Parts: sequence; structure tokens; C-alpha cells
Amino acid sequence: MILYTLKRFALTIPVAIGVSVVCFLLVHIAPGDPLTAVLPTDASAELQAQMRSLYGFDKPLPVQYGLWIWRVLHGDLGQSIATGRPVVSEVFNAVINSIIVAAAATSIGFLAGGILGIVAGYYQNTWIDRLASIISSLGVSVPHYWLGIVLVIIFSVQLGWLPATGGGPGGSGNRSLDWAYLQFLVLPAITMSVIPMGIIARSVRALVGEILTQDFVQALAAKGLTDRKVFQHVLKNAAPTAFAVMGLQLGYLLGGSILIETVFSWPGTGFLLNAAIFQRDLPLLQGTILVLAMFFVILNLLVDLLQSLIDPRVQRS
Repeated sequence: MILYTLKRFALTIPVAIGVSVVCFLLVHIAPGDPLTAVLPTDASAELQAQMRSLYGFDKPLPVQYGLWIWRVLHGDLGQSIATGRPVVSEVFNAVINSIIVAAAATSIGFLAGGILGIVAGYYQNTWIDRLASIISSLGVSVPHYWLGIVLVIIFSVQLGWLPATGGGPGGSGNRSLDWAYLQFLVLPAITMSVIPMGIIARSVRALVGEILTQDFVQALAAKGLTDRKVFQHVLKNAAPTAFAVMGLQLGYLLGGSILIETVFSWPGTGFLLNAAIFQRDLPLLQGTILVLAMFFVILNLLVDLLQSLIDPRVQRS
């Protein structure tokens, strides 16, 4: 297990370096000048040159990347052009908020999708299977931002049960475990859970259906094991792939929730990215993308290690 862990970690390092290069280049090849967010329209050429020198935009791209990655390794992601605050503090708070809503959405999606997939796999080619397949297909197909708007209209505008937008009471964003805070989490989490629910349901259905046709399942039943014991063996064999899918969905939700967080004004990384893009805040954009990408890389590593713990065959492969 130790050798496998070291091998996976060694393979992660070049991926992380490549991700940092892509993150740096993507924001630089985008059209527009990031300094337009802070400079007046009639700014003199001398002032523009001073600002470019201050943010390092006057240096060649390789030099900018070298200086940027050196600061990143020391925990410095620069300062936001729009607000003047450290990017680290802005991104850290947003990442925590995104992790909360993404974890809640993934948990809901994994639970609902797992149940649908298991039921559909056990009752393939029946009306139960068709109903579960329709629900999972709708989860993947329905635009989640549209679903968010519909949920706001129903549960916030018409029924008045839940708040429509915000990250906490009074828009404070202060996190706690009481209902005053958790009620702001309900609608975004449910909206974001429909896509992982559909994907996990379809994946688990295919896995369970394939496992049930294997010889060892029939052998277990022939040995006299109860249906509950056979079910446990089926789950154990399906768990590694299901956890891998769940880990990927958690990573996708962290980086792909711009529309949802914008609809609900949830103060996460998606909301922060949206603001950074419109304000052309280059340091904030770079820092947010880099943190999300590194989180995705680390998450994939953890999922691989978790798979090897559940199923030792992964290590041998």
C-alpha cells in the first residue's frame, strides 16, 4: 500500500505542474486588459506603466510564470485588482463555501442515485427499471440553472418556505449548524445534486446488472447465502467504481457551479469566478482557477487511494 501511494503521488506531481501552466496561460491569452478594472479611462501612459510594473505585467510570460509560481509555493496568490485584498483570503473563504454546498449536493446525489441504480440493476427490464432510468435521464438532461430558478419560484416566492438567495442570515455568510444558516443551503444543494444523481444512478445500474450476471453471485446463492449476504457482496464489488464516480462529481461541482452559485448568490468559488471574469481581475482569476484545479488533482489522488483500500485488485493492476 505504501509503494502504491508513493507511485500515485509521484504521478500527481507532473500533473500539478501542467495544471499550473495551463491555469497561468489561460487567463493571459484571454482578450482584454485586466488593468481596465482599476484604471480610469483617461489614465496617462505613465500611470499605466506604473501599474503594469506593480503587477508584473511588463515582464515576459515565462518570467511572469516563474515569479507567480514562486509566490504560490510560498502561499502568496497576489492581491485582487478590484478589491486590493489578498487573493488567498478571498479564495479560502469561497472554497469553504463551495465545499459545503458541493459536499451536500454530492451526498444527496450519491444517496439518491445509488438507491435508484441498485433498484434498477436488480429489476432490469421492468417498469421499475424504466422509471429509475427516466428519473436519472432527467437529472442529467434538465438544465440545473433552470431548475434552480423553478425551485426559487416554488419554495421561495410562492410558498415562502426557504430563502431565495444569500449565503447566510442577512447575507453575512457566517457558517453554523443552526437552521438559520442551513436553510440557505437547501435549494442550492438540491439543485446541484440532480446531475450527480443521474450519473451515479446510471453507473451503479450498469455495475449492479453486470455483477449479478457473474458466476460468483450464482455460486454464493448456491452455497445457501441469504439474499442480504449476496447483496452485501454485490455492493462491495460495485463500491470502488461508485466512489470514483462520486469523487469526480464532487470535483466537477466545485469548479462547475458558476451558474448555480450566481442564481442563488451563494458566496462560493463559482460566484467569485463570475465576479473575477467580469471585472478582469487577473490575480483573483488565476488564484481561484489554480486552487480549484489543485483540489481536483488532490481529490483524484484520494479517490484512487480509497479505491485501493476497498478493492486490493486496484493496487495489483
